[in-house]
Amino acid sequence: MEGYSATFQTDVTKIRENDDILWKFGAENTLIAEISRENRIFSTYDDVLDGRFRDRLKLDDQTGSLTITNPTTEHAGVYQLLIRGVKLISKTFNVSVYARLPVPVIISNSSHCSLSSSSCSLVCSSVMNVSDATLSWYAGMSVLSSISVCDLSISLSLPLEVEYQDKNPYSCVLNNPISNQTTHLDINTLCHTCAEVHVHCCGSTEAVIRLVVSALVGVATVTVLLYDIKTTRGVKKQIGPS
Repeated sequence: MEGYSATFQTDVTKIRENDDILWKFGAENTLIAEISRENRIFSTYDDVLDGRFRDRLKLDDQTGSLTITNPTTEHAGVYQLLIRGVKLISKTFNVSVYARLPVPVIISNSSHCSLSSSSCSLVCSSVMNVSDATLSWYAGMSVLSSISVCDLSISLSLPLEVEYQDKNPYSCVLNNPISNQTTHLDINTLCHTCAEVHVHCCGSTEAVIRLVVSALVGVATVTVLLYDIKTTRGVKKQIGPS
């Protein structure tokens, strides 16, 4: 995985005086590290291949093993070890480097509810492009559907239809050969029936209507009281002492 160190072992306990150890990378066998006790060479070549190995290579001076620190996907490929001594020893390491997986995202794909529909439409997707990964829907421990991709430039998405009353534990899993990320479906949050929407809508409307009616009644009551007070004062003035 990106960010973790990888060490390639030579299986040599201790480098002998007349051994030469060469580490090469890629189809062109570019020399990236070398040890020669006889010629007093102990070097890593950071500037080759546009500097992709700069500050990432470490050689063990006792065994000749090579460590790559904080590798990225551009460090994937074929590494070759050559040990020249009493006999020639060659080893090949085929290395894959996987990016960290994002957490998959589940969204509702229903733009509106239908009174005739009994299911909820969902989509699980990866918010980042990934390579060598598989996106799957699970019901409990059972795989319902899955889709895989090898191309780094392609994003993943996978639909699912769920009944509103379904109580199964659903989850969406994004995985590659060495890791996985899981998002569990909260059906009560993402899936709402039309009845629930109608009740919510009408409940809000009813509350507003009640508030408006209450306000109008209050205004009318105050108006009546003010009119009554004004009328009473007018009558008192008319029947007062002459």
